[in-house]
Amino acid sequence: MNTGGKLIIFSAPSGAGKTTIVHHLLDTFVDSLEFSVSATSRPRRRDEVEGVDYYFLSVEEFKHRISMDEFVEWEEVYKDNFYGTLKSEIERIWRKGKCVIFDVDVNGGLNLKNIYREKALAVFVMPPSIQHLEDRLRKRETETPESIARRIGKAEEELNKSKAFDKVILNDELHNAFADAVEIVKVFLRISNSHP
Repeated sequence: MNTGGKLIIFSAPSGAGKTTIVHHLLDTFVDSLEFSVSATSRPRRRDEVEGVDYYFLSVEEFKHRISMDEFVEWEEVYKDNFYGTLKSEIERIWRKGKCVIFDVDVNGGLNLKNIYREKALAVFVMPPSIQHLEDRLRKRETETPESIARRIGKAEEELNKSKAFDKVILNDELHNAFADAVEIVKVFLRISNSHP
């Protein structure tokens, strides 16, 4: 089934579980979805793979690509910490006849929805509470106390933007969030129940 020309955008505050849900959807809709790998100027974490988790660019290279209009959307999330979606990445996936799925921050998600409008489905993953988010970020053991505080401050702003999304999934119980996400994607892609 050709699902090219469409995009599904998952956004959430850091630690809300959007990446886990996106991976579940990629495993469920293998023939229909492909992950859009974002570009970033932040340092690579020890378990991350170039071209799989992100395209890792230097700050200078990122700024150069901005000046060349190579991004659909980009944002400087923190000082010299850029994230963005390369136009070439979306085109690459659409050429395969697949729907692009994104795992992006809230502002990036809204930017993509504003650009692609009815071609895009924007889904906000809602954490049960701010405290729950903070606990998840601590368990990761990849964050400093300063970065956790910064992410929690940002999360409070991001929760207020959930109303601008097409759908909101509460990630209180992961199996329920998975089921809700699968149903939303089936409807958007018009896939019958005979599919996974």
